[in-house]
Amino acid sequence: MQEAFFDFISQFGYLAVSALILFENIFPPIPSELILPLSGFLVTKTDMTLPLVIAAATAGSVIGAYILYGIGRLLSQERLEGFFDTKPMRMLGFHSDDVAKAIGWFDRKGQVTVLICRCVPVVRSLISVPAGTAKMNMVKFALYTLVGSLVWNTILCTLGFWAGDAWETITAQAEWVSSAVKIVLVLAVVAVAAWWVKFRIVPAREEQKRRDAEGK
Repeated sequence: MQEAFFDFISQFGYLAVSALILFENIFPPIPSELILPLSGFLVTKTDMTLPLVIAAATAGSVIGAYILYGIGRLLSQERLEGFFDTKPMRMLGFHSDDVAKAIGWFDRKGQVTVLICRCVPVVRSLISVPAGTAKMNMVKFALYTLVGSLVWNTILCTLGFWAGDAWETITAQAEWVSSAVKIVLVLAVVAVAAWWVKFRIVPAREEQKRRDAEGK
């Protein structure tokens, strides 16, 4: 993969950087932790300049984020409420009003997370979906995404540029941080799942049994 990225960026320059980061936003398994330091390093080997590489990467970030934002807009509150109001979802402890509560929280406190999460591996892409579902103001979304992405891209591209031939060291360190974030996310998911089973699924099943008994 590394060699393919190297050849692609060397051949197509800024367009390649922008395209790779766009796809990285839509498909998180594509590692920006590799693409950005490599792009910074290639400034020393090609006629590209560091500011334009950062600008190209940021443009790709914003476009990719807007694609995910659009997907979030398709998952409207009404559709999600209807989905969570189905019997299978109720058996899993979900309620239709959970959607309104989540969107309400995002409106009050969650919008700034778009800015913060743009600098956090893994979740930097996914945050665009709930922003779209909550119908976050598009100008504010663009501004937060632009600023957060610019910070992330500037740091990694600049480190790759200054590291020169040792740019892979930057990639290794960034990937280590990404792996640590993934572990934290997995642990958080496990903890939330355990809480959900105890306080949502078990009571929901008991309530359903009570309703079935009364129906008989």
